[in-house]
Amino acid sequence: MLAPERRRRSDIAVAVAIAVVTVLVLAVVWLRGDAHGTTSAPAESPLPQADVATSIPDALIETWRASSPATSVPVTTGGAVVTGDGGAVSGRDPLDGSIAWSYVRDRELCAVTDAWNTIVAVYRDGRGCSQVTELDSSSGTRKAQRSSDADAHIELSEDGTYVTSRGDTRMELWRSDLVRTLEYGRVDAPVNPSGQPRTGCTLLSSGSNSSRVAVLEQCPGESGARLTTMNPAPKDAQQPEEYGSSVVAALIGPDGPVAGASILVASGDRVAVAIPAHSAQPPRVAVFDGNAQPLAEFDLPAAVLDENHSPTAEAVVKAASVFSWWTGSETVALGLTDLAPMWSIPGALGPGTVVAGRLLVPVPGGTAVIDPAKGTVERTLDVDRAGYTGPVGMSVIGDVIIEQRGDDLVALAGS
Repeated sequence: MLAPERRRRSDIAVAVAIAVVTVLVLAVVWLRGDAHGTTSAPAESPLPQADVATSIPDALIETWRASSPATSVPVTTGGAVVTGDGGAVSGRDPLDGSIAWSYVRDRELCAVTDAWNTIVAVYRDGRGCSQVTELDSSSGTRKAQRSSDADAHIELSEDGTYVTSRGDTRMELWRSDLVRTLEYGRVDAPVNPSGQPRTGCTLLSSGSNSSRVAVLEQCPGESGARLTTMNPAPKDAQQPEEYGSSVVAALIGPDGPVAGASILVASGDRVAVAIPAHSAQPPRVAVFDGNAQPLAEFDLPAAVLDENHSPTAEAVVKAASVFSWWTGSETVALGLTDLAPMWSIPGALGPGTVVAGRLLVPVPGGTAVIDPAKGTVERTLDVDRAGYTGPVGMSVIGDVIIEQRGDDLVALAGS
């Protein structure tokens, strides 16, 4: 009969050492991991879906305000108004501004946007604006996450199908589960070195829809900016599928490439590009087809394009029967189909938002109520902005109108 096993002191010592090492390893992983610097506080009761506004009030008064320097336009979706400040993303009740949920990280927010009835927040780390978290808009619960190489500064935009993250040298498109569908531009460790069509280019602007993504870029040795249209979801995300690419003739000046151009909108198989004034040429809107070939150009009055304001994706909103574009000095309506300029509101402070079938556009001292088909100002609602005269981003959630004034979000309700 075998003698029973006996534990020796050395066995106990080894077991203790293994346990200590395991605890230390787990502690290091936790301290260095993302979970250590993250605090998630979901809503006790999810915010209800906001009703669609059916009328425009006779007057507007401020009901609450909150700091949101991480956003440049109001982020509203579902039943939440979302603010971004430092490393905190907060979902607020639109009626009183109270915080219903929050998600906080010990990292700096690069950008926040709404898409697919969720919130997409991008945080900065050593690889740039690379850490992405998707949050349920009503409860703040965490959904998908992703991390990949990115530039130090990015612009986020969404088209209803994809979210675009674009920096100066690199662009990605993500679908609703944050899986990358397209990688364009700089690639640090490409599996296929020849997968990208060009290298060393500076990405100037972009626009997308469900079937096209367009990018305007300045490439080494080229006389003007290049417009390229692509499949937003090619078979291989690392190998873009181009529909067409061409250097824009209108962006070639006598002294070299013309600066300041920007894609305004990609709609169907059409792309509209803002062309600044140069070489005695007035500012224009140039329209291209789905293969990046020119279709038409429309001259604009000389004062329309503010040379100190570079158009971004946030400068254009779809407003019923038009695209509303804020040029930096006025708001211009572009036709949905031909993208031709239709009418303008001089002195406007932003592209506005749609409420009850009308376009509300911020103007000095108030908000103009406009028939989007005709561009006629039906009336103006007084708004006291307490001396603020800068750009105003607008959104509506239920019966509450939200304005972004600099770093502040301001809620306005009917009185």
